[in-house]
Amino acid sequence: MTEIAKRGAEVEPAEPPTLLTAEDIARLLAEIHAVRDDPEAAHGRTDDLHRAVLATIAAGAPDAELLAAAALRTETLDFARWCA
Repeated sequence: MTEIAKRGAEVEPAEPPTLLTAEDIARLLAEIHAVRDDPEAAHGRTDDLHRAVLATIAAGAPDAELLAAAALRTETLDFARWCA
């Protein structure tokens, strides 16, 4: 077995992931933009978006490249970013 293996039948998520579309990502980007004055909220929503996109790609999204590029648009949103 490799160190990183694709999730197999032996480990199933509690709920199937919600598969995102490019339109979903655009809506989520708008929501992050709307809360950009609250950096903690914007950062949290950005993390949630990135996780959801990764889950969608891992589930086999045929437009993975488009979804990843759309999610990276979070880098163009102007809000304070920091890590504890």
